[in-house]
Amino acid sequence: MNKIVIVFFFFCSSTLLGQIKLAKVKYSGGGDWYANKTSLPNLIQFCNSNLPLKLSTTPETVELTSKQLFNYPFIHLTGHGNILFNDNETQNLRTYLLGGGFLHIDDNYGLDVYIRREMKKVFPSLEFVELPFTHAIYHQTFNFPTGLPKIHEHDGRPAQGFGLIYKGRLICFYSYESDLGNGWEDVGTYTDPAEKHQEALKMGANILQYAFKNP
Repeated sequence: MNKIVIVFFFFCSSTLLGQIKLAKVKYSGGGDWYANKTSLPNLIQFCNSNLPLKLSTTPETVELTSKQLFNYPFIHLTGHGNILFNDNETQNLRTYLLGGGFLHIDDNYGLDVYIRREMKKVFPSLEFVELPFTHAIYHQTFNFPTGLPKIHEHDGRPAQGFGLIYKGRLICFYSYESDLGNGWEDVGTYTDPAEKHQEALKMGANILQYAFKNP
């Protein structure tokens, strides 16, 4: 059984059990992969209440070299600083994404230069492309006619949604200058208004919904 078949086996098994598991990626390099501790639990709760999804209420942590990676149809990566993939991590992530997995990268400020470098190792022939506002990821249960919402201000730059597209399939969505993860955290964690919390959760729900509708 090759690795891509194994990916689909695990994804289907997870869904059949009725509890779809999500995971945060633990990586090396010095960046704070563990940032935004309340973000995924809050997003999961929101999705379970507003979408026809049955997500496990407790997100897990996964390293890219782990066989457990293939238990998760959706993985989330965030942080502020450096990130490094070794050869095994690079190959495993490539196999995961080609086999039907979906990666959401959320720049928590300062991640951009590093994640672009590392994802180029994973897919040397692919470039991040900015998704148009008409892309389906912005028009799932919740409508975002002007694209990715701006949740947390840093440098006055607009929020942008980038994607890696392989043979017509969006395999990785990269939210840049938006800080969705901060918006998913408990209200009061930051000074952003409560409306931004709702915007972030709605956009996060769209990302998950899109990922599961377009494996």
